[in-house]
Amino acid sequence: MMAATQRVAVGAVATALVAGLAGCTGSGSDAEKEGAPGAKKAAPAKVAPRLIGDGSTAFTGAQPGQLKPERLKPGQRPPQFVVFSWDGAGEDSQRLFSHFRAVGRKYDVTMTYFLSGVYLLPEEKADLYLPPQHSAGRSDIGFNDAGGIRDTVRELRAAWQEGNEVGTHFNGHFCGADGGVGTWSVDEWKSEISQAKSFVKNWKSNSGLKGEQPLPFDYDKELVGARTPCLEGRENFVRAASELGFRYDTSGVNDQIWPEKDHGLWDLSLQLVPFPGKSFETLSMDYNFMINQSGTVKGDPEFHEYWGDQMRDGLVQAFDRSYDGNRAPLIIGNHFESWNGGTYMRAIEEAIAAVCVKKDVKCVSFKQLADWLDAQDPEVLAKLRTLGVGERPKGGWADFLAARPVVPADRPASSAKPVKAVGRDG
Repeated sequence: MMAATQRVAVGAVATALVAGLAGCTGSGSDAEKEGAPGAKKAAPAKVAPRLIGDGSTAFTGAQPGQLKPERLKPGQRPPQFVVFSWDGAGEDSQRLFSHFRAVGRKYDVTMTYFLSGVYLLPEEKADLYLPPQHSAGRSDIGFNDAGGIRDTVRELRAAWQEGNEVGTHFNGHFCGADGGVGTWSVDEWKSEISQAKSFVKNWKSNSGLKGEQPLPFDYDKELVGARTPCLEGRENFVRAASELGFRYDTSGVNDQIWPEKDHGLWDLSLQLVPFPGKSFETLSMDYNFMINQSGTVKGDPEFHEYWGDQMRDGLVQAFDRSYDGNRAPLIIGNHFESWNGGTYMRAIEEAIAAVCVKKDVKCVSFKQLADWLDAQDPEVLAKLRTLGVGERPKGGWADFLAARPVVPADRPASSAKPVKAVGRDG
């Protein structure tokens, strides 16, 4: 069970016509039953584990359950990608990590779990954490205990073997103007990233759980993306991450359009999605729906079911306008929390059941989406970015993504019209 020192940490995020919030917390109080397992992913590669460092991690071969990225053929309609992701992923008394692993197996879905490094650091070793602009051992989401670390590592291990991604939500989750991540320099971000890696690579030594099995991946290679606390500090984080070999960031606010790169990283930010019954949109995250509905994690129980239905329907409407329109990937963020009686966890599960079973839909991790994007013709992606939210190509996909004209051998190449690379605001 996670240490009881955790508390809600929130921060402001601008949305269309509404002030939304993106926050993360530690443990909650409402227990959830583990979902029934479904179809299994591919078995782990048969490679003898090669321990790394103190044996907290190990190289076990290529990760199973991964999609093979394929370049779009001329005139081919893009698949509809959906990414479900979790901030501060850890297993506590709610058992939501294990529950959604089971949901993933049931619907053949892979997800991204953003681990908070302090969830693998016991409270008695808190002083090992040296947060930027704060005293040693300070964390706004607390630390963990041996049982919580054991449970979280068990879920991380199995999640990776099932094809899911383990990213980072960093460590102390500091928000706001007083030393929050939005005030950190590039070098301070590098320190935070280094420490997040260290807590994963040394959880056995730090916790004393020497007899446990290692995490089955090299975290220096596994870690390729992140979401910042409260969606703050993105500018300097992206600069630091680009120098450290990260491949994507999901800390900003976007419309439902095709992504582009920022400082060499794919910008896979959260998106503005419909808010059923309202004249504005909100961010594609459980926390933002909650803030706009009840303004508190314990709102009136009479409205719990309605609020969950509202979030589910908003996400499904967002899916539909991409699926039937520009086919831009849909990015969704969540927390393992029982806010408002767990209604948002129900909403997410029902959204997964509604959209991930449809034809041409791929519910994947951020890393898998980045793999697919990297495999595409940059000029094709540039053309996809000319489509607005929910905009279907005029004349259909076959015409819109038709093959580029071939320049005859007896005609100078310079006479061919170039394809203009248009950005998302173009």
